[in-house]
Amino acid sequence: MVTEALTDPTFWIASFAGGAFGAAIGALPAFIFTGFMVIAGEAAGALGLEGAGEASLTATGFTGLLGFGPVFGPHISFAAGAAAAAYAAKQGYIDDGKNILWAAGTHHTDVLMVGGLFGLIGFAGTELGRTIGIPTDNIALMVFVSALLHRVAFGYSVIGEITGSGMFDVGPWERDEDEAPGIWLPWQYKWGNVALIGVIGGILGAFAFQATGSPLIGFGISAASLVFLQAGVDNIPVTHHITLPGAVGALGAQAAGYSPALVLIVGGLFGAFGATMGEVCNRVFYMHGKTHVDPPAFGIFMSGLLSAVLTAAGVLGTTFWAPISALGL
Repeated sequence: MVTEALTDPTFWIASFAGGAFGAAIGALPAFIFTGFMVIAGEAAGALGLEGAGEASLTATGFTGLLGFGPVFGPHISFAAGAAAAAYAAKQGYIDDGKNILWAAGTHHTDVLMVGGLFGLIGFAGTELGRTIGIPTDNIALMVFVSALLHRVAFGYSVIGEITGSGMFDVGPWERDEDEAPGIWLPWQYKWGNVALIGVIGGILGAFAFQATGSPLIGFGISAASLVFLQAGVDNIPVTHHITLPGAVGALGAQAAGYSPALVLIVGGLFGAFGATMGEVCNRVFYMHGKTHVDPPAFGIFMSGLLSAVLTAAGVLGTTFWAPISALGL
């Protein structure tokens, strides 16, 4: 069944505006506002305010409509901001197509139109994924797919030029070679360190779920914490692809009847998986290319697939992501 949003013209109009606004203020600032909206919606929901928070990534309630809908949904505003930066670099407006801190403002109406177009693409792709029943976080999946689409649309290589001994080799960057690729986060790329912050963040996301009943509040906190990254504070870790999988793993573990302590352990394992998948995306898609392909989005949608498989296998109880049975598998 086609989702209700796909047949509602107000969502199409708002998604165009949301994408254009994401281009105007910049991808990362738009995503930081996602975090603020999720915190507000989930906090209100935890306090029992009617219609405020929803424990699902659907277009309902404050969280769904503002945090994950046309206003600041990452598949709309963030993805559009990333596409706008890629387009602006191709047009010569900026030097770096990966610069998701860049805001177009009102100087280039063509950039805003590109943002609006990718807002529509993000909305349509996410809703079609929900219609089909793809068993993962369709918002995160669409953020990833949208980035690949903007690379193709604007004439960039999908992967980029591979240097060193292969895709996963960061040696050229570590040696500061002239043709070295640009990695995603210089302070968050070593496998052991990535796994450790994954366990830490996953446990915290799981505990935040236990404390509030919201599997999204940890994600909101992680997203909002990027205001410090935007402000130039050194070494701020990016963790929304850690805390959200951690919370969803905890949700499934709790639904399966695990003890509270074991729920936290499952959350830590899911956090480590999300973090590791983010680093895989960095080394395969991000660092060799010239535009932003989002490692956290990849980590979240891969974690969604994992949760679906484990739910189908009976290891976890039901989570808010679609079960794998939705595809008839």
